[in-house]
Amino acid sequence: MEFLTGVKEKETLEIGGLSEKAKEGQRVKINGAVHTIRDMGTVAFVILRKREGLLQCVYERGNTNIKLKDIKEGAAIEVEGTLMENEKAPGHMEIQMKEVRILSMPREEGMPLPVSKWKLNTSLEAKLNYRSVTLRNIRERAKFRIQEGLTRAFRDFLYGEGFTEIHTPKIGAKGAEGGANIFKLAYFHRPAVLAQSPQFYKQIMVGVFDRVFETAPVFRAEKHNTKRHLNEYTSLDLEMGYIDSFEDIMAMETGYLQYAVGLLERKYKSELQILDITLPKADQIPAAPFREMKERISEKYGHRMRNPFDLEPEEEQLISRYAKEEWDSDFIFVTHYPSKKRPFYAMDDPEDTRYTLSFDLLFRGMEITTGGQRIHDYQMLMEKIASRGMETDGMEQYLNAFKYGMPPHGGLGIGLERLTMQLAGEDNIRETTLFPRDLNRLEP
Repeated sequence: MEFLTGVKEKETLEIGGLSEKAKEGQRVKINGAVHTIRDMGTVAFVILRKREGLLQCVYERGNTNIKLKDIKEGAAIEVEGTLMENEKAPGHMEIQMKEVRILSMPREEGMPLPVSKWKLNTSLEAKLNYRSVTLRNIRERAKFRIQEGLTRAFRDFLYGEGFTEIHTPKIGAKGAEGGANIFKLAYFHRPAVLAQSPQFYKQIMVGVFDRVFETAPVFRAEKHNTKRHLNEYTSLDLEMGYIDSFEDIMAMETGYLQYAVGLLERKYKSELQILDITLPKADQIPAAPFREMKERISEKYGHRMRNPFDLEPEEEQLISRYAKEEWDSDFIFVTHYPSKKRPFYAMDDPEDTRYTLSFDLLFRGMEITTGGQRIHDYQMLMEKIASRGMETDGMEQYLNAFKYGMPPHGGLGIGLERLTMQLAGEDNIRETTLFPRDLNRLEP
């Protein structure tokens, strides 16, 4: 009979444990994957890849229990040896190898792509085809540590602001955004759709918890093939009740961005250095109406306006350029979007119902967030639905929440992959998506 009493303390140390618990000259044990081997003749450097980074191990012929040829790139090994200081080594330390135990050995000789190189000089298509291996590259995986930091900051910040985390269905009877970009499927012989957004559920849950958030995938059946779109992406969603105006939502996002920048500075320094990321300033973010910003960029840059109801990618870039030049800001909230381009639940501006109390947040030339105030009055919501010629089939539970009273509320959705892409300075969203799903890719 054995009783488990909690997490077991291991003999093997992590990189952080080496610097905290061990001293130079001490015998230590560590495990990891062989990232690369540099054979210098009588001495070889075996670089291990750990979750925290790289660790240099020194192999000397005659001083180690196995032959160098028996250690392969990609092998998982356990090393016992002497900890030494070395200013030139990663983390300024290395291990003089004494005992090596092979934990697993790759079946193939050599990697399909040179993942041990600092930068993978290969096509995006090749990187995605061998994703299970190319993610082992130090720069590639650093992007997803940064992405982890952005998600972690979202959760931590919102918990601190009194939000409750929820988990909503991704299969439903009806789309939340309308339009034709819905993946349809058969659900036990009934028609169903994949969720375009958790919007309906977020609003329902505002009537329960006042403030809610979710980090989860959403699905858009758009037949596009651009550098900024995916058919499945991760949305950081929040919804909050008892707001005074949609500016409360923008203020909450500004607080999140400030928190995220601080967290990345504190906890993700090595990844920021690896990717050469300059963090944006988020101490204050300008906000200006949609129509006004259209006019400003038209005047300053001679841009001809083609679509009066939406922002084209070129306009997003020009507005961000304007914000940087005029206000030294990497971000800008573009507010009061035309009602024609917003979903039925968006609250119209009472001063001009052609526009809504909504916004997009642009970051370095790209929209990363859409949000705004929602209609919370049942009668007003039904009138908006009727004015658009919409059917309410499949929306009964959503509408019930409003029948029985809802507070003034609003929310937003942040595209996690887009935010990461802009932060890391990549030009294709697939670079910051672990396993992209687009028009042509269902694997890996």
